[in-house]
Amino acid sequence: MAAVTLRRATPDDIGYVMQVERLPGYDHFIGQFDADRHRQQLNDPAMNYFIGEDEAGSPVGFTILSGLDNRDGNLCIKRLAVAVPERGYGSRMLAAIIDHAFSTTPVHRLWLDVVRDNARAWNVYRKAGFQDEGILREAVVTPDGERTDLVMMSMLRPEWAARA
Repeated sequence: MAAVTLRRATPDDIGYVMQVERLPGYDHFIGQFDADRHRQQLNDPAMNYFIGEDEAGSPVGFTILSGLDNRDGNLCIKRLAVAVPERGYGSRMLAAIIDHAFSTTPVHRLWLDVVRDNARAWNVYRKAGFQDEGILREAVVTPDGERTDLVMMSMLRPEWAARA
């Protein structure tokens, strides 16, 4: 499988990002923003939006990093979503964003949280080298009004370096 390449998102990509985050079932796992919030965040120097592209240059998903201004070197993968699951794009996009984060920023700890019952994502993150840090109990309200746990996960720079 060819690698997924990343490019910085532009305002023209907001429609694509919104389309992906509104795919059936994604609201339960990744949430959604409106166009104004995406535009605001796209212009925030503490955040980076990326579009993942396949070998033909077609978009396969997006990711949002936040905390580029964190003084302690903690950078968050706020959102990562692919347009078509089960084709390996998520794993390849995650690998690309991990390498980008550690090779282009002074980040020490790359972290994320994942809805506890999102087993597919949880397994992808673990396989990539993320470690479970703990549970945020009933921290999220799902679209159906139920509460669910978030699992905090992270990867430290030395762990990335050992895998690289």
